[in-house]
Amino acid sequence: MKDISLVLAKINNHVTFCDTTLRDGEQAAGIVFANIEKLRIAKLLDELGVQQIESGIPAMGGDEKKAIRKIAQMGLNASVLGWNRASLEDIEHSIDCDVDSVAISMSASDIHIEHKLRKSREWVLDRIQEAVEFASDHGLYISCNGEDASRADPEFLIEFAKTAAEAGAHRFRYCDTLGIDDPFSAYKNVKMILDNVDIDVEMHTHNDFGMATANAVAGIKAGAKFVSTTVMGIGERTGNTPLEEIVMTCKHILKIPTGVETERLKEVAEFVAKASGRDIPPWKPIVGENCFAHEAGIHTDGVIKYLSNYEPYSPEEVGQTRKIIIGKHSGRSAIISALKEKGITVDEETASKLLPLVRAASVSLKRSLSTNELLYLYQDFKEGTNVLDEIEE
Repeated sequence: MKDISLVLAKINNHVTFCDTTLRDGEQAAGIVFANIEKLRIAKLLDELGVQQIESGIPAMGGDEKKAIRKIAQMGLNASVLGWNRASLEDIEHSIDCDVDSVAISMSASDIHIEHKLRKSREWVLDRIQEAVEFASDHGLYISCNGEDASRADPEFLIEFAKTAAEAGAHRFRYCDTLGIDDPFSAYKNVKMILDNVDIDVEMHTHNDFGMATANAVAGIKAGAKFVSTTVMGIGERTGNTPLEEIVMTCKHILKIPTGVETERLKEVAEFVAKASGRDIPPWKPIVGENCFAHEAGIHTDGVIKYLSNYEPYSPEEVGQTRKIIIGKHSGRSAIISALKEKGITVDEETASKLLPLVRAASVSLKRSLSTNELLYLYQDFKEGTNVLDEIEE
């Protein structure tokens, strides 16, 4: 028998993150993690401070089951959870993997019940009760997942969550499976569940309309204590709530302690990107390389004068560095600052004369300039040479 008190102690946070990179993240089309990568990702998530790791689907057997069992036996600080259908056989596979927690998933919407399961509401509730009671009898922490909950009939959703709670589930995972919620509907639905059922709620939001993080925040505002995440938001179709986004949102906007070592978010994202064969878009919030890159003259001047003018938090806080980009939109301050790094001091007048050359070079090359290229332009300027004029001739 598992010691539930130990699991509850691990996930007793203001907001607890259940990261499903190893399950829902790997379900993204074309992503396959090698077992060595799965173990490393689990270790990195644990070191990061993630409180619960959804390690995969034990019922798949083979390499999947071997990796999950190994993760469960690594002695991580985090709780290790296995994902299951509402099937006793699935749960037996999770028990065999020695995980301390299980997610038991069942469709909650009439669309799924009729067109996917081809069963009845009564059948769904019976399977939930049977599966949750079985897991409870084996001493496991239980999350009962309402798949497609955002399209479910509200009264049935309450009945679904009550059935799970009465059978012994510790939390209800509210799944916006198609990402069709908006923050207002997400808030309303989660509050409705909490007002009618004595059970914790977890937000599991997808990003089909770009609102996964916003909907997760809305759920937290309504009282949800758990959030399902994936690193960089990888997952089915357009992905899930990105771990790094919701962590930083909780920390800076909601003012909620996270227990996550944010300085390593970039490091973890880079490893997952490599393992999944996905690039990190430069504009990706929190972990993209352009998060602290400044080129526009007004912004660059503002950052040089006072960092908080155009940065919501320091780059060091998420393992990033600040970059002053020299290009078409640069201003005098950026030129002065960049040349100073090369040990060259120029005044405003000189920077003003250099600026048209910098912009022309950037347009000609269709990109920004390196500091060395800026240095070369400065040297040419001092020598009275305009290499751009010579090329045009």
